[in-house]
Amino acid sequence: MDDKQRIMRIIEDKRQEFIEAADHIWETPETRFAVKESVQQHYKVLEQEGFSIEKGVGHMDYAYVATWGSGNPVIGITGEYDALGGLSQKADVGEHIPVVPGGNGQGCGHNILGMAAVAGGVGIKTFMEEKGLKGTIKIFGCPAEESGYGKAFMARDGVFDGLDLALSWHPMDVTSAWGSSSLAVIQAYFDFTGIPAHAAAAPEQGRSALDAAELMNTGVQYLREHMIDDARVHYAFIDAGGESANVVQSHARLYYFVRAPKMEQTEDLFKRVRKIAQGAALMTETELKEEFDAACYNYIPNHPLTEAIDRNLDIVGPLPLTQDELDYERRYTDTVSPSGKQQVLARTQAAFPDLPADEIKWMAESTIALKKYPLHFSSKASGSTDVGDVSWQAPTAQFTGGFEPQGTSAHSWQWAANGKSSVAHKGLLAAGKTLALTAYDALTDPELVERAKEDFDKTFEGQTYSPVIPADVMPH
Repeated sequence: MDDKQRIMRIIEDKRQEFIEAADHIWETPETRFAVKESVQQHYKVLEQEGFSIEKGVGHMDYAYVATWGSGNPVIGITGEYDALGGLSQKADVGEHIPVVPGGNGQGCGHNILGMAAVAGGVGIKTFMEEKGLKGTIKIFGCPAEESGYGKAFMARDGVFDGLDLALSWHPMDVTSAWGSSSLAVIQAYFDFTGIPAHAAAAPEQGRSALDAAELMNTGVQYLREHMIDDARVHYAFIDAGGESANVVQSHARLYYFVRAPKMEQTEDLFKRVRKIAQGAALMTETELKEEFDAACYNYIPNHPLTEAIDRNLDIVGPLPLTQDELDYERRYTDTVSPSGKQQVLARTQAAFPDLPADEIKWMAESTIALKKYPLHFSSKASGSTDVGDVSWQAPTAQFTGGFEPQGTSAHSWQWAANGKSSVAHKGLLAAGKTLALTAYDALTDPELVERAKEDFDKTFEGQTYSPVIPADVMPH
């Protein structure tokens, strides 16, 4: 048995402890920074496996760094365990049935994501013990990837300092090394305070905070014509001033996300959004209070490390699914719209242009994407991830693990329902193996680490990481 086969065997032998922990996290879905129960499963496994754990890093009660080993290279593996609000969902059913109406749910697979990071760290650590290999493994437990951006707070506070490289991954409906970027984002609240009054008897005495909020939103709509094509601005009403239409609303609160491919572009656009808010307050004679929430940088993939991940995905191979498991996933893919199924077909054709049409059709109609998608490096970006902040501090690579039903979306009840299935469990193990094998490459091939650092230096020449989150803003 060669070294990589041995590492994969270690993870298989310990599979039950990883699966049980992931299922417990699914059962206690928590959001943002309040992940007290979820993180306990990480602590339980890591303490049992001999890691030393520093808890409460980055001004977050439930963030941690688990360390084993000594010397270089210092390899970081990032993991998440936060859920999403409003996505409570019963397991294994083909329709949206909440466990708790309006409650939380693991609609982005972070119960699997975080425990696969632990599995990868445990796998390579155990192998290093067996072989007497030098090096340091650090597993980072990162709350609030979903909008709070725990890694950005950790990066601001120097938690990732000293890493030679970092590895990460994310659940998806396709398996692929991650060669594209992501959007930088800034998030903030805008509070308007006015003067209440009787809307019919004395409207002139009132100053409407709701009017201010609506004027701000209207101003931003006009801004959309004058921002770069790849930028995105989203908003939500957190407080619309109450339910009484005959009262001039004295309070209103908006939550804004401002995104662009680069952080400097995001900051410039955010300044314009702030000016619109200030103008809305002036027009309505209301008071404006801004509250910075969070921010994260655009992700920059490291080419040599991402290529190493791509090779290791081939070694791990497709998920060993039975026909029963593929049939199980049909309950979710049956919910995909006809246009969504067409998108899957088009995506498959674009990824595999040389395959015959009948094979493309078979692949697109499979409930799980069994074939690894080719690696393509691209500056194209869509969503945001706080792995971006890590990638600005050390050479970083990640991948997607395709155990979610084809054509379904992240942040969906389908993903939540799938989160305790045997398919998800096999996805966990495959991701953990891929992380561990790539860590092995870094431990045994100094030239890979050197190439990764050279690529990092070339990519970021003349650019440095400067935290966007103000020093006085704490995770909340």
